[in-house]
Amino acid sequence: MDLLDVTLRVVAVLAAFLVLPLLVGQAEHKVMAHMQGRVGPMHAGGFHGWAQLVADGVKFAQKEDTVPTGADRRIFQLAPAVALVPYCVVLVAIPLGPGGLVGQVVDAGVFFVLAVLGIGILGQLMGGWASNNKYSMLGGMRTAAQLMAYELPLILAAASVVMAAGTLSLTGILDGFQWWWVPWQLVGAFVFFTAGIAELHRPPFDAPIAPEEIVFGAFTEYSGLRFALFLLAEYAGIVVISALTAVLFFGGWHGPLPDQLGWLWMLLKTAALCFLVIWARVAWPRLRADQIQKFAWTVLVPLALAQIALTGVVKVVIS
Repeated sequence: MDLLDVTLRVVAVLAAFLVLPLLVGQAEHKVMAHMQGRVGPMHAGGFHGWAQLVADGVKFAQKEDTVPTGADRRIFQLAPAVALVPYCVVLVAIPLGPGGLVGQVVDAGVFFVLAVLGIGILGQLMGGWASNNKYSMLGGMRTAAQLMAYELPLILAAASVVMAAGTLSLTGILDGFQWWWVPWQLVGAFVFFTAGIAELHRPPFDAPIAPEEIVFGAFTEYSGLRFALFLLAEYAGIVVISALTAVLFFGGWHGPLPDQLGWLWMLLKTAALCFLVIWARVAWPRLRADQIQKFAWTVLVPLALAQIALTGVVKVVIS
């Protein structure tokens, strides 16, 4: 790739990273407003509350950026960036369409994206530890426990697709995709998507940041733009998990549209999955911390192992 090609790919990835999470945040305001009859988010700016996200950004920018007395200042200030940047890196490897419409083809793309996603959680651990606040520390420990529980089913579900396609490359998985894969990979899709929501601490798996219990988890002492960066990381995570689910289990850019419009089909699938994440926040009550752990080890892990076994049987029968 020449310099111009690299520059265009970098700019495209950065644009997606800056725009798509904000669109998800705006959609969450509107979807929750309709589902719960909320009046406030529908008024800012006039028509359908189009300026609500702008108002939120201005609000965060105006708030004072404080650092608690006794906190580890450098770690405290660095944590939001550590939580956010990995999602930008993952977007580089996610294929948007055929014909090289991807930031960078990575041969071991599945391993790459799962490994980088695991780094993002360090930002919350760093923030909780550096805040010099027992509530923040407790929220960070809950975060670590939840990550350990849900990382295993996430990896096992992805391994099922890798077995089916015979490659670790995300573009290779899409090149070998067959529509008849979808029915017998639905269990794996459910496990992967659910585990991804849990790793993002989205409802109903948001016990680590439950405001009624521990104020706001690892983010208790954060304010202003640093707090906004943690929220942006959450929305970026929603985009990444939804896009990966679409690529691994639902054919990515494959669809009824011509290959030239495959990118549009990929975006539509990602948007539909993002809507499911928002809907889950509205529809389901928060689980207790022990229920979250039990669900991972007694439901998702056995389902993921069963999916791998089924994939092995299907591969043997085909061969």
